[in-house]
Amino acid sequence: MNILRGAVAGIVLFMAGGAGAQDIELPRQMSWTAYDTGSAGFNQAVAIGGELQKATGTSLRILPGKNDVSRTQPLRQRRVEFSATGIGGSFMAQEGAFEFGEKNWGPQPLRVLLANFGGDVNLSVGVAADAGIETYADLRGKRVAWIAGAPGLNVNMEAYLAYAGLTWDDVTKVEFGGYGAGWTGLIEGEVDAMFGSTNTGPAYEAAAGPRGLLWPPMDPADEEAFKRLTDVAPFYTPNKASVGAGIDGTDGVQGATYAYPVLVSMADADPDLVYNMTKAMVELFPQYDGKAPGIGGWNIDKQNFTWVVPYHDGAIAYFKELGVWSDEAQAHNDRLIERQEVLQAAWKELEAENPDDWVAAWSQKRRDALADAGFKVVF
Repeated sequence: MNILRGAVAGIVLFMAGGAGAQDIELPRQMSWTAYDTGSAGFNQAVAIGGELQKATGTSLRILPGKNDVSRTQPLRQRRVEFSATGIGGSFMAQEGAFEFGEKNWGPQPLRVLLANFGGDVNLSVGVAADAGIETYADLRGKRVAWIAGAPGLNVNMEAYLAYAGLTWDDVTKVEFGGYGAGWTGLIEGEVDAMFGSTNTGPAYEAAAGPRGLLWPPMDPADEEAFKRLTDVAPFYTPNKASVGAGIDGTDGVQGATYAYPVLVSMADADPDLVYNMTKAMVELFPQYDGKAPGIGGWNIDKQNFTWVVPYHDGAIAYFKELGVWSDEAQAHNDRLIERQEVLQAAWKELEAENPDDWVAAWSQKRRDALADAGFKVVF
């Protein structure tokens, strides 16, 4: 049985003792995937789960995944209801890009419930303070972490290299098996630079370690450099972080950010379950706000309803009740769903063709399909 639909049969109505949680209908147990233990995404998921249990009695199990594929696979298999993922497990999975372009994957029909669009945290590159890196141009010739099975992390690092006019060919790429392992490599001297959120747990460990940690600043006046970054990763916006390892208590660091974590489901997730999960995320926000670094970005006031991945109908139903969903948002959402359908149709056509070099054939097929349908081509 599909877990997302089968769960509804076991739903119990909990009249919550906590404020704002009344009439939220959720199963007694649910599961999310999230980033590695100790990461900002994991810590936020745990904090949300704690308040969810207090208010509704629902037990939320958080399954850490070391990369985008390991976080998305249980969702695709319907072994978890939702995934608190990043740009790789949302936008890139939707696009069928990088690891999601392998023959056993393909473009995924994902939907957003809510996302952390907080402006107090950067998604950036942390560098060892003893590595002699003050600007992104100083990454030339340095050891840079590359995470297996994590296109979201790797394309972001590529974008920051592009900001400085560099590519992977200009640095020494050091491969690690997971997000946490990459940060451990920086702490232990195996690598000099690692991508992550400024508030991630491992970054605080690195800052307190023998090598120290820095976040090279961006020049907000250098529009050409920022365009090079967004040519690689179009989901970024300029931002000044005030929260993070080595940043807390300072004037902040100029950089860039995007939504992280992003709570997603499959498109066929039960609308009632999605509605109630979204409602819980919004109405319990005062309870979990402040319980983990950077968690304030889940606030309904910070949501971007014209982002790069479509919202689920169940979430939209709740947003309409709140009066925050507009005709513009609906038109944008419909167009994003159409984009997903174009990609999925192109994938099925290629499956019928069964080319020998699948990766190369899919790369061309998806680009052609997007262009022919009038969509922006990325990756």
